[in-house]
Amino acid sequence: MSVTHPAGFVAAGAAIGLKASGNKDFALVVNQGPTYDSASVFTSNRCKANPVLWSEQVVKDGVVRAVVLNSGGANCYTGPEGFQTTHQVAEKVGELVGIAAGDVVVCSTGLIGLVNDRQTLLDGVGTLHAQLSAEGGNDAAEAIMTTDTVAKQVVIEGPDGAGWSIGGMAKGAGMLAPALATMLVVITTDAVVPAADLDAALRAATRVSFDRLDSDGCQSTNDTVTLMASGASGVTPSLADFTAALTEVCRSLALQLLADAEGADHEIAITTLNAASEDDAVEVGRSVARSNLFKAAVFGKDPNWGRVLASVGTTQAAFDPADLDVAMNDVWVCRNSTPAEDPSLVDLSGRKVTVTIDLKAGDARATVWTNDLTHAYVHENSAYSS
Repeated sequence: MSVTHPAGFVAAGAAIGLKASGNKDFALVVNQGPTYDSASVFTSNRCKANPVLWSEQVVKDGVVRAVVLNSGGANCYTGPEGFQTTHQVAEKVGELVGIAAGDVVVCSTGLIGLVNDRQTLLDGVGTLHAQLSAEGGNDAAEAIMTTDTVAKQVVIEGPDGAGWSIGGMAKGAGMLAPALATMLVVITTDAVVPAADLDAALRAATRVSFDRLDSDGCQSTNDTVTLMASGASGVTPSLADFTAALTEVCRSLALQLLADAEGADHEIAITTLNAASEDDAVEVGRSVARSNLFKAAVFGKDPNWGRVLASVGTTQAAFDPADLDVAMNDVWVCRNSTPAEDPSLVDLSGRKVTVTIDLKAGDARATVWTNDLTHAYVHENSAYSS
């Protein structure tokens, strides 16, 4: 039930006609309280969709009582009329739920430049409101899918029977790159957590999960991650316990996004060890993750470690170019920047691939996740439809 597993939340998902396929395309998640604390993070792309522009204002007071999401169209670069549609959808949710429009986060996903019919959306809010239930989480998760092949959901219980939980749903299968990856994410908890602590926990969690996912180097205009706390459990966890559980939720959803990346045959975890700083480790991992040459080699099951070193060399990280080690699936194919174990020992027939890079410059480390570059990815993105 994902977002409706924690107490205090209801949700719905329905098909209202935005998608030509007739699949579900509209979702609503409502926090019934007794508290309404929230935190959100959004795309860092300067070209933002209308729902992001609206929602950035909504979340400033730390209160969100509902999130309404549509697939089938991004409502990005649709002019003043597109922003007015976002506003009116929030007004309609507020009217039916009995809350202020300024407490409603609006999310959209799909093609940029596609104008969604306003009346269809407004009528759809009524459909969703009538279907709200504590069992509606699965329908909501399905309704936000675009090129996704499966819904992404997770539930984590607080430690040691603490009596609180976190639920989450996400969509995303392409344009996965910092920050945050092309995603819409709604996370709910019935723990009692004030907005300031939610914000600190969410930023800590996304920093090591969604922000480390780099599928194709393309950054979305619509990325939104919203966390709502109902307080319905009556339990106030420590910030450390809550942050740890939230990080587990975000990491699970990020890896589900990676597993469903458009056309991917391999999921690649690039871990940089012994860096001078965490920033250096992330920069190196991200450089390798964005190398089309490296990603194409993995698709061809070629353990071409030279392409790894070439990517490392484009960064500003501290290292000695003559003293780098690289392993692929635990086979150290390169030691001291020279050939080592036989690359033919690297088995790339499975879906999971690990790349380990030892910079020998410090004690920091970081992992960045990506996938291979396939014919199917090119085909998917040359004729995209939602």
